[in-house]
Amino acid sequence: MPGIHIGTNQAFDGALRFFKKQVEKAGVISELKKRRHYEKPSIRLRKKSIAARKRAMKNMRRMGQI
Repeated sequence: MPGIHIGTNQAFDGALRFFKKQVEKAGVISELKKRRHYEKPSIRLRKKSIAARKRAMKNMRRMGQI
């Protein structure tokens, strides 16, 4: 879990910004969103394959194949 120590001369706004960056880098918010509700493994696999297909189509469009 990310945490920071605020010095005596450090502004609270700067410390809060630094803490938010640490939380984002650690992936705490994305983990919270994933755990918000249970997803069956079959549905998770289906979503993963759909995302892979979308990425593949996007790459093919970039290469000019479609």
